[in-house]
Amino acid sequence: MPLKIAILASGSGSNAENIVTYFSTSEKFAFPIIISNKKDAYVHERAKKLQIPSVTFSREDFLKGEPILHLLKEHEIDGIILAGFLLKVPEVLINAYPDKIINIHPALLPKYGGKGMYGHHVHDAVAASGDTESGITIHYVNSHYDEGNIIFQAKCSVLPSYTADMIAEKVHALEYEHFPRVIGEIWG
Repeated sequence: MPLKIAILASGSGSNAENIVTYFSTSEKFAFPIIISNKKDAYVHERAKKLQIPSVTFSREDFLKGEPILHLLKEHEIDGIILAGFLLKVPEVLINAYPDKIINIHPALLPKYGGKGMYGHHVHDAVAASGDTESGITIHYVNSHYDEGNIIFQAKCSVLPSYTADMIAEKVHALEYEHFPRVIGEIWG
């Protein structure tokens, strides 16, 4: 019986699509549901293309957590992947899925983590800092933004001439390369 994984995404869903495609021939993983907090997020279009049901919950439902937990239990979900999901995961989900919720962050934590540090905000900060490297961090989710135990990090060089968009492109390539593989190693 495959491991049933829910994907939570707030935006375009490119990482969600990459993960599902990566495991499309695997019998070890199934992706019965994609959940978003935005009804107009492009992840819903990707879900249709992948033939996976997608659901939108309100911010209030995420704060409560119970409606999401009910849906996860209904689909017999074993683990959760955050793929560009921008809301804090409520305690009720963290308690129901201890060390079973994985997030990817577009920087080398603990740098550039925490509330408000996502997407272009992270890359803008890295570009402004003068840092010579950036990368990705895959980590377990706990009750604090970007503070769960680190599972894996990958680095890329950053030159002084790099714009935030150039950094984002390099970091995104690392996400595509490593996130599915690491998920397979952890839960495979």
